[in-house]
Amino acid sequence: MTDVTLSGLRKRFGKTEIIPSLDLTIEDGEFVVLVGPSGCGKSTLLRMIAGLESIDAGDLSIGGKRVNDLSPKQRNIAMVFQSYALYPHMKVRENMAFSLQLARTDKATIAKQVRKASDILGLGPLLDRLPRQLSGGQRQRVAMGRAIVRNPSLFLFDEPLSNLDAKLRVQMRAEIRGLHDRLKATTIYVTHDQIEAMTMADKIVVLREGRVEQVGRPADLYARPANLFVATFLGSPEMNLIPAQRSASGFDLGQDGQFTTNRRLGVDAPRDITLGVRPHNITLGPAESSDIAGTVALVEHTGAENLLTCSLPSGRKICAVAPPQIAPQVGERVGLIFDPLHSHYFDTNSGQALAK
Repeated sequence: MTDVTLSGLRKRFGKTEIIPSLDLTIEDGEFVVLVGPSGCGKSTLLRMIAGLESIDAGDLSIGGKRVNDLSPKQRNIAMVFQSYALYPHMKVRENMAFSLQLARTDKATIAKQVRKASDILGLGPLLDRLPRQLSGGQRQRVAMGRAIVRNPSLFLFDEPLSNLDAKLRVQMRAEIRGLHDRLKATTIYVTHDQIEAMTMADKIVVLREGRVEQVGRPADLYARPANLFVATFLGSPEMNLIPAQRSASGFDLGQDGQFTTNRRLGVDAPRDITLGVRPHNITLGPAESSDIAGTVALVEHTGAENLLTCSLPSGRKICAVAPPQIAPQVGERVGLIFDPLHSHYFDTNSGQALAK
């Protein structure tokens, strides 16, 4: 069992508090992604779990054992870095075997572990090459293989795909997730890319300024964000946010129109709220018969769909997604029909989601 428990974990660099106090539980065998903007503390947190950064306060337990004072090699973890960190003068086989050699593992076991890892990752034909003879994706697989041979109880990934091109990132996402599904080892993965988080994780931890904003399954965080930060951080294109006031027939958007819906907020909900609508939950219609209409300012063709940026009367921009056969011209007025079943409501002052 390799569960990970963080209780009141704190970290400070000089006078700057990076992680004020953080509590988190990661279950045995979970693939957990730490996600958030640059500077939110996610890599620092991962390095604390690895033992590469000291813990100022709180407790860190791995497999039920407190490890605050244990060195990295005593924690039975393996870490894959953004930079690959391969020895340039060593061949792939030697890079993968190096940690086992340092541990004075016998040659037969080393050969068996390297062969097993290379079979899993398809590295067999590359074992006698130097790192400079490999592509970026191949180097990343070698870095993963070096981690696998140690048979760790916990895998840590620190933005491992950020140096790869877009097509290779998609391929490597699938390879890393597939590796986890085969090995069943507990995995903690750090990224600033919300697409990586959504497609790979069993559970996402959204961080901001060293604090946990929300924890949950990707689909749950997307469908039920706890606050405005999570709502706008997860989802691409980003959720539209519009100031509104509750009215008898729904929500008054001021000069931008009226959102008519029979869905009601709780009696304690404030009158002034922020309405959230994802671009995929907006349908285009005739401007003259729609309660909300805008002028098309930009059309982006992606092939599978069209991304429309529309200007409302107030000057506010709204993004909508349309199928490829619907491509209005720039300057054309279109109706914007919000899906009431998939709309979100937030307290404008606190940013917290309102029950509906």
